[in-house]
Amino acid sequence: MLLTMGTAKKIVIVGGVAGGMSAATRLRRLMEDAEIIVLERSGYVSFANCGLPYHVGGVIEAREQLLLQTPQSLGARFALDVRVRHEAIKIDTSTREIEIRNLADGTTYRESYDALVLSPGARPVRPPIPGIERALTLRDIEDTDAMIAALGGTGGTSGTGGRPVETAAIIGGGFIGLELAENLVRRGLKVTLIEATDQVMAPLDPEMVGPIHDRLREHGIDLVLGVGVTEIGADSVTLADGRVKPADVVAASIGVRPESSLAAEAGLTLGLGGGIAVDDHLRTSDPHIYAVGDAVVKRDADDDSEVLVPLANTANRQGRLVADIIAGRPSPTRPVLGTAIVGLFGLVAATTGWNEKRLRKAGRPYRAIHIHPGSHAGYYPGSSTMSLKLLLDPATDAILGAQGVGEDGVDKRIDVIATAMSAGLTATDLADLELAYAPQFGSAKDAVNMLGFVAENMRDGLIETVQWSELADELKAGAALIDVRTPREFAAGAIPGSRNIPVDDLRARCDELPDGPIVVTCAVGQRGNTASRIISQLGRSVKNLDGGYRTWAASPAARG
Repeated sequence: MLLTMGTAKKIVIVGGVAGGMSAATRLRRLMEDAEIIVLERSGYVSFANCGLPYHVGGVIEAREQLLLQTPQSLGARFALDVRVRHEAIKIDTSTREIEIRNLADGTTYRESYDALVLSPGARPVRPPIPGIERALTLRDIEDTDAMIAALGGTGGTSGTGGRPVETAAIIGGGFIGLELAENLVRRGLKVTLIEATDQVMAPLDPEMVGPIHDRLREHGIDLVLGVGVTEIGADSVTLADGRVKPADVVAASIGVRPESSLAAEAGLTLGLGGGIAVDDHLRTSDPHIYAVGDAVVKRDADDDSEVLVPLANTANRQGRLVADIIAGRPSPTRPVLGTAIVGLFGLVAATTGWNEKRLRKAGRPYRAIHIHPGSHAGYYPGSSTMSLKLLLDPATDAILGAQGVGEDGVDKRIDVIATAMSAGLTATDLADLELAYAPQFGSAKDAVNMLGFVAENMRDGLIETVQWSELADELKAGAALIDVRTPREFAAGAIPGSRNIPVDDLRARCDELPDGPIVVTCAVGQRGNTASRIISQLGRSVKNLDGGYRTWAASPAARG
């Protein structure tokens, strides 16, 4: 049932911030006569939660900069009844009433609704580790205040009990953990970052994450990979291998789970990971109850499977869409790509769509392309090297995902690829994109165009590649590895077992090529492409090492 636009209705929204407040303000713009009540369990209904780590680190100096709106400002501009420190504790679907607890005085009361919007967000994962109660989290303003107090205040050097705060342990190497690590280093702390898996930032593939590991260690972070925490003590954490790491402050950033307990108790259908199941119009299993944001199960843009994507962009968009739907403007929700980005000590890592790990697990056929272009024209000062990875379907040429790591220009390229994916463009279509160019911003052949060129060459059979993870098997099967870089580059570092024949000498020295199949490699794959074209036209079997020595050197194959 859709509510009639312009008719006075009573709408209750549980949860503010991104999804809830987007819904509330859009509803008011569409339904001036509606009664709109917003319930927020914390003391702050509209704040920049993505800015919390940067306030901890002092980048965002004033706490007030995080507070986007107050109940008073929302009431004045949008005539919203915003109630902070009010917790929704029970939904009675038979009477369309919600039971609410006033956390200020402990009293409870009930409110009726014509439409109910659930935007409770997600809660931090807190595993049953002895001492976990000492671990701080970073989800809202109150968490931020607690963390700053534990660190000794915005400018202090001593925490609780007057003890100096010199060390910190962060459990979890996801987005928030990485941002918090950077900001605690900025405060002058010695930081240990502990990740139970073999890499931080799980959305990246292993050969892409190597530079992030390097950057963390370059800035003094004690990076512990592949080991979990078994105990949190008064001033330390104990690892599963017995090591003890100092920790005056401990932060848990292990991930989040949908905050769906209220929905579950009301009998609403749940989906993947306990997320609230909704249809294409964000309606739950009860036709009068909607849900948005981090608590909601989304649909993957590639295969329509259930996914949990706790991102602010999606929550804001869903909040706007649910308001349109309630107001009688049918607007089906969009599937998600999972586009995300993080900055770390001047390095940027971004991703969209599926990664190679997920494709392999699903048994999906794919092609991978690695390139390492400059962020802008090399002859213009300040250009830095990016690492870009594109994944595509070899049968349909559809773009399945992309990743990027670098100091500059990564955000632009991942955003372009994400837009291309949303528009249904193929990998080879990237070659024809007309992108803005001036030397300080890009190249005449932009990095995105270059990905398209490689995809086109592979589609047309002009080149065959081998991945870093496949190289050992190729060599074991009898292929010879020819490095076509200059002798100076080769001497500075080369893949074991390779032989150096520079690409400019290759035509004159082709008789030196060994019998059998050949794999060529260079710095980033570009000269290897030229070499493979020369060798293939001699009638020889040849493959180019995708991404060249730079990709291989960043991979587990080289790092062990």
